[in-house]
Amino acid sequence: MITLVIVVLTTVISIAAFGNASLFSNLLFEPFVIKARGQWYRFITHAFIHANWPHLLVNMFVLYVFGRNVEPLLGLITGGSSALPFLALYVGGVLFSTLPSYRRHIHDPNYRAVGASGAVSAILFAQVVMLPTMPLQFMFFPRPVPAWVFGVLYLVYSWYMDKRGGDNVAHDAHLYGALFGVVFMFILDPGCC
Repeated sequence: MITLVIVVLTTVISIAAFGNASLFSNLLFEPFVIKARGQWYRFITHAFIHANWPHLLVNMFVLYVFGRNVEPLLGLITGGSSALPFLALYVGGVLFSTLPSYRRHIHDPNYRAVGASGAVSAILFAQVVMLPTMPLQFMFFPRPVPAWVFGVLYLVYSWYMDKRGGDNVAHDAHLYGALFGVVFMFILDPGCC
């Protein structure tokens, strides 16, 4: 199960980076440094480190819950192994979700970001596309809502919070990761929706 491998790998690397400032600094997403030093690997490595325990636990919980559903569904859609499409969805979510921040902050030496939120949003929205009427229950919703309703609310919230700013959260990564998940599913299976 690729989901579990990603969860374990990310958890191990994040914990190691919690106690090692040099490791943390060398893996985080810094557009200015990426451009100035050609450290393109940071487009990927930032997804394996997190700011703190709550950040790590929430991302890995959501990844595990949705990834264990999405992974086998991708296998059914492709008629083969789910490993390659799942990795393409995850890594594509990591990359695509960072492009707007890269462009926006390429000249800002103070901008830094970490976390797998863009990839996790891609996985979550792949499930929303494949199972739009599945009820989802979250702690801030008093009742389960259909996945598509949650998806719309999530996109509106991410867009609003990105425009508002000021909370040290890369809401644009959530938004663009989610959009990548939707586009990925339409490309993989145009008849899915």
